[in-house]
Formats: sequence, C-alpha cells, structure tokens
Amino acid sequence: MTILNKSPNLNFTPEPTALKRWTVEDYHRISELGMIRDDERTELIAGQVLFMAAKETPHILALRLLSIALDKLLADQSLFISTQDPIQLDDFSEPEPDCAIVRGTALNYADRHPCPSDIALVVEVADSTLKYDTEVKDKLYAQSGIVDYWVVDLKNRQLHIFRNPMPTGYTKHLILTEPNQVTPLSFSNIILNLTDILPPAM
Repeated sequence: MTILNKSPNLNFTPEPTALKRWTVEDYHRISELGMIRDDERTELIAGQVLFMAAKETPHILALRLLSIALDKLLADQSLFISTQDPIQLDDFSEPEPDCAIVRGTALNYADRHPCPSDIALVVEVADSTLKYDTEVKDKLYAQSGIVDYWVVDLKNRQLHIFRNPMPTGYTKHLILTEPNQVTPLSFSNIILNLTDILPPAM
C-alpha cells in the first residue's frame, strides 16, 4: 500500500496564467477607491500599475534645473512645462514623465490629461532607471508617436535623444556628452547647454 504525503509543499509557487491588464479607466477607479495611497507614486504602463521609487537629491535637482532652463527659453509661447504629471498615451498607458512640454495652457486640460498630439517633448531623468527609460519607455513613447524623447543620464552625465518614432521604437538615438548643446525638435530657436541641466559634478 502506498501512503500519499498530503502535507502542502510550502516551496511551491503557482505560476500565473495571465495578468490583469488595467485600462486607464480602471486605474483611475482603483485610485478613487483608495486602493492606491495618496503618498504612493504610481504610473500605468502597458496595462500594469507600477510603483515608482522615491526621488534622490540629484534627480530632483536635475529636474529643477531642466524646468528652469526650459521655462526661461519658452516664455511667451503657447505652451507650458509639466513636471511629473500624467499624460495619457492610449487606453492602457498613463505614465508620469519627469518633464514634458505641453501645447496650450494648463486650463486646456481641466477635464483631461494631455495626449501624444499635445506633447512637444518628453524628458525622463535617470539615476537608477537608465535601462528602463532607454529600453522600455522609449518603445512605449515611440509607439504612441511622441516625436522627441530625452533621457538625462545623471550617472554618466549624458543626454540620450530619441527621435523618428516607429511602431517598433525610435530609429534615431543620439547620445550627447558635455559640453554639447541640444535643441528641442519643435523649437529650432532654442538651445540648451547640457551642463546647465546637470547637477554639479561631485
């Protein structure tokens, strides 16, 4: 007679057969229900709710420097600088990029978030997220038709510039180092010095 051991195998982890793909509407709803705390920073990427790491001091400083530089150069134009605010790329993605140049005024978005056709530039600041920003988010933004996407690489003091979006990703990827300058694709009269948007070298 064979005796079967019916005690549970505590090391067994069931493999998920499918993941729930959340829509932007679902995402807003679970936030309204309090399933995401007010102090938790999240974004919806390709139907998955991702929790974002806390920002370190160099990241915060770089974002401030970038916002100040852009704000000065873009004064008196019909657009505004958005920092860490949502943009809706499609029904399943609502990232919160570190910085975006948005066409129109803030009042144009009283009842909706900006969408790709409203965006002139998206910028992510990367300290520990360079691989994710340049190998995952780049494809997300390209597939949505964002024409100009930058990643400020704090560790290597470089700027990654992605342009010419296609369904498979961007076909142009340029990496600038100091003391080079850069011009946003939609604003040929604007010149930014890379050194001006990077924290001081330690």
